[in-house]
Amino acid sequence: MSFQISAPRRCHDQDTLEKRLACLADAGPAAITDRLTEIESEWSVGRMTKAAAGVLILVGLGLAVAFSAWWLILPAVGGLLLLQYLFSRTSWLAAAFRAMGFRSGSEIDQERLALKVLRGDFRHLPTVQESENKDDIARLEGEGGIALDPEEAKPDTKVVVKEAIDAAKN
Repeated sequence: MSFQISAPRRCHDQDTLEKRLACLADAGPAAITDRLTEIESEWSVGRMTKAAAGVLILVGLGLAVAFSAWWLILPAVGGLLLLQYLFSRTSWLAAAFRAMGFRSGSEIDQERLALKVLRGDFRHLPTVQESENKDDIARLEGEGGIALDPEEAKPDTKVVVKEAIDAAKN
């Protein structure tokens, strides 16, 4: 009995986003879909910071009601940490979660968008260069579409991943 690591797990161990995406692109569309499913449940630094502040507030209030008013220090600390996060965008709590390995929401969104580009989710969207003549497009599609050169080599995964990351940044 052999133990195999799934492609998203194996690729997650790569040290950079570019290498992770290249690994997933080589693993195929199913691996990309699996990674997108994983990303949907990933919590960002911001989400963790707000949740931790909320927990401090609720637990502190509960302990103050049940035991002693001194426990009101916890909701005060939670509120101060939340205010610090909201107004400065650099908070001690966020830094702690960052050190634990949580990513920012924009980093998660960047990976999500790059994966969707690699999977081909946007290939059917209209572009700025789209032809004005709908009859020509219909005739072209009816004739089998644009002919591809069979000699054309598969694009280099690293180049495609770099382009996907650049597109996701913008």
